[in-house]
Amino acid sequence: MAFTPPQRLVRALAETAPDGDDWLERLPELAQQVVARAGLTVERVQVPGGRSSLVLLVRTSEGVPAALKLAPERARPGSERAALAHWGGRGAVQLLEADVGEGALLEERLHPDVSVRSLPEAKALLEAAGTLRRLWVAPPEGHGFETVEERTARQARAMRADADADAELAPLVDAALGAREELLAAPPEQVLLHGTFRQSKVLAGDRMPWLAVGPDPVVGEMAFDLARLVRDRVEDLIASPSGAAITHRRIKRLAESLEVDQERLRGWTLFRAVESGVRARRVGRVKDSELLLEFADWL
Repeated sequence: MAFTPPQRLVRALAETAPDGDDWLERLPELAQQVVARAGLTVERVQVPGGRSSLVLLVRTSEGVPAALKLAPERARPGSERAALAHWGGRGAVQLLEADVGEGALLEERLHPDVSVRSLPEAKALLEAAGTLRRLWVAPPEGHGFETVEERTARQARAMRADADADAELAPLVDAALGAREELLAAPPEQVLLHGTFRQSKVLAGDRMPWLAVGPDPVVGEMAFDLARLVRDRVEDLIASPSGAAITHRRIKRLAESLEVDQERLRGWTLFRAVESGVRARRVGRVKDSELLLEFADWL
């Protein structure tokens, strides 16, 4: 099967594996194997696609439209598969087959070019928040999902190393790590979270108006999941003279609508914005880093 991986995917994978690996080289063969095994017909590659996986728009042997997603092991496709299976289509895209091959997921086809982000901002936040609420369920007994404490511990070590090497980052990193320590001292609940939720992760569907895609599932408190939504359209917030005030109103509105503690949401929003900003700086995405760290400074 001959195709060119989308450049967005190539760039993103280079950030997560700076020393390189052979997954992209093996991708055409992997795709061919999965397509043949599952009896699929490929229509096209979804472009620009995601940052951690290749998505092929396909049809099953019965002619049903579907999406075939292939991801490297470091993107944790097994964890994504387990979360989607547990949700069973409630608020999230539905798996069509449990196991179609290495790093592969066969999912119902949504409308990949129509996300909640296409709506006016207020409506987009409302629809995204409603979708997120449906995903917050108890994790399966004996689950193997990473916890918020585990994930953020790994992130905190990288943040501290970057701050030690760059004194300019130290004040925000210190504030973010301090917030994390306080938040983990007494988490209010432990539920299954999407893990990387934002407006662009909510696509239009036929079975339901809006469904979440692309989770990097984690178990922890609801405020951690909601925090990423707070900074959606960050470039618009930074460009607005009242961006800081809008951000604080957004925190208040989202916290109230989803019955999440406002201060806990602010704390996780700070941690996640600083972590993303420091990571963007580490891989050379200077503009993204500046936007995120300026946003974090408002919190």
